[in-house]
Order: sequence, then structure tokens, then C-alpha cells
Amino acid sequence: MKKILITTGGSGGHVIPAKIIQEHLSNNFEIFFSTDLRGLKFFSSKGYKIKIIDTPKINFNIFFPINLIKLIYLVVKSIFFLKKEKIDKVISIGGYMSIPVVIGSKILGLTIILLEPNMVLGRGNRFFLNFAKKILCYSDKIHNYPKKHNHKIELIEPLVSKSFYDLKLNNNLNNKLCFLIVGGSQGAKIFDELMKEVIFDLSKKFSISVIQQTSKENISNLKKFYDDKNIENQIFDFEEKFHEIINFSDLCITRAGASSLAEMSLLNKPFVAIPLPSAKDDHQLKNANFYEGKGCCWVLDQKTLTHDKLLEFLLNILNNKSALFDKKSNLKKLNYNNSWLNINQKLLRVIDEN
Repeated sequence: MKKILITTGGSGGHVIPAKIIQEHLSNNFEIFFSTDLRGLKFFSSKGYKIKIIDTPKINFNIFFPINLIKLIYLVVKSIFFLKKEKIDKVISIGGYMSIPVVIGSKILGLTIILLEPNMVLGRGNRFFLNFAKKILCYSDKIHNYPKKHNHKIELIEPLVSKSFYDLKLNNNLNNKLCFLIVGGSQGAKIFDELMKEVIFDLSKKFSISVIQQTSKENISNLKKFYDDKNIENQIFDFEEKFHEIINFSDLCITRAGASSLAEMSLLNKPFVAIPLPSAKDDHQLKNANFYEGKGCCWVLDQKTLTHDKLLEFLLNILNNKSALFDKKSNLKKLNYNNSWLNINQKLLRVIDEN
């Protein structure tokens, strides 16, 4: 059985697609991962074959010489690992954490395949494109993509775990309209403070419930707030059965990470995207605009968002639910040919050909 190394790390936005690729390929290939210490926390089970390559961020400051030496050491470490495990091909999800593995793979002459889950080409992938045979993208309209590498693009549907495809979709609205609010695990004030006050004001006029993500430290406080206001609620930090939570909800309010939007899209859940203003290269806004252009969501600007603006916006939706159904209809059209089998066959074909 041929061996593939998937190099990832950093955030869930990098690790989640890597784990989904493993779901697709594990029956045909022996899969290894390389990740940094930040990414390691997303590998909860012990069934993964993981190599820690804890790449430092290369900034031009006083630590640059030290980090450069460490980077060179990690390239050598990667080369020894790739040779020892007899890796045949490498899939990189981008990010600076993959630099040693990609450079080591290039030195060894291994096939390198990239994944770009965002609508903006990441800086790591822009560098890696020079070494790669192919890059898997969700669209051929990727911002900042160099035209000379257009021939390397392979289009696939957004990567979502098989557990989402196995669900029986809940396409009816609940008697109590259920809001799913995600994006507050890092304690973002707009999600932890503004949202709860708006939900409370909505509950004065409509029968609603709320499922909300927040930081571990804030779970008890947020739950007490909703309980005191007699608002049906479920508060969480991390939920392994997140697919079931999305499926139960009616309207999602979220950041605009590629994985989260893909999951909501596949389950035909209309969403209000509030992109993170500090996201690198404004990639969250570009991700959200892609779905807005398909008539599948609404996009709000956090910089100008106030309590009154958000309340008025959501009241308009609740007073005229036809907009919700229109978004659901457009999501169904968008995902008409989206199946686990189609993506699986495309991934296998790309890997077998390169």
C-alpha cells in the first residue's frame, strides 16, 4: 500500500480538511500526518500516525537567525522522516507550518499536491505552488492566484466529513425557531455579549431557542443568562456531534471559516456570516461573499454592526420567513451534485494521476 503524508497544523481551518482527506483516502493509502504543536490538539484520538514538525514563524526580527537555523534543521528532519517511512506523495493544506515538509519533499523529488480551502490563495500555498503538481480548490476564481499556475487547479466540492453526508436532512423549520451561534470559542465579544442581548430582545416577540458556542470559561455565565430569561438554550465549547447540532438548527450566525461554511451549506442551513475583520488577507470575507453571490447567505460587517442594526436585521428575517426558504432553496441547488462518492473519486483520480 502506497504511503501519503498530509502536512497541516495551526488552526482547525487547516487540520479539519486534512482529517477529511484522510477519511477519503484511508482505504487506499497508508496515511501519515505532520503537524505543529498548535495543530496537535485537533487530533483527539490515538489512531493517527503523527510526526511533530513544530515550525517557527519566520519574521524579520531579532529571533530571525535562530528561527532560520531551526527551519533548516526541520527540513533535514523532514527528509529523514520521509525517507524512513518511504512516503510516496505529500498533500499540504498550506500554512508556514508545512514549509519544512514541502521543501524536504521537493528535495526528494516527491509528488506534492496542495489544498486551498479558502477563496484567497494563502501565502504558504503561493510559495508552495512552485513545487506542486496540483492544487485542489473549491473555485477557479481564487483571489491572488497567479495565472501562470492555472493549469494546476483541480476543482472539488468543499471538503466535509462523511458524518454530514450520512445525516437525514432536517428541512423543516422548528416550532421554536432555533438559532445556532458559532464563533465564540475564542471569547469574541460580539458573540459573547452582543448576540445574547439581541437574542433576548427577539425572544420578547418570537418563540425561539438558541444553541451557542462560547469559551469554556463563559459557558455557565451564558447559560445562566438565557435560563434567567426563560430562553431554551444549549451552550457548548466543543461538540463532537456538531453535524447534528447544525442539522437541528434553522438559522446560523457564524464567522466565515471555509470548513464551517461548507458544513452549513451541505446541510442546507441559511446563515448570517460575520467575517473576522483581522483574518489574514481578508479571506473570511471572500469566503462569505462566495456564498452570498449564490444567494445562500447574508453577510454583515462587524466593524459597523450594532445591537440595533443586528436586531432590526434579524426581525426582518423572522417577520418574513420566505427569505429563509429562498436561501434554503439556493443551497439545495448549490449542493445538487455534491456527494461523498463524487469527491472521493475525484481525490483518488488526482492522486493516482500525479
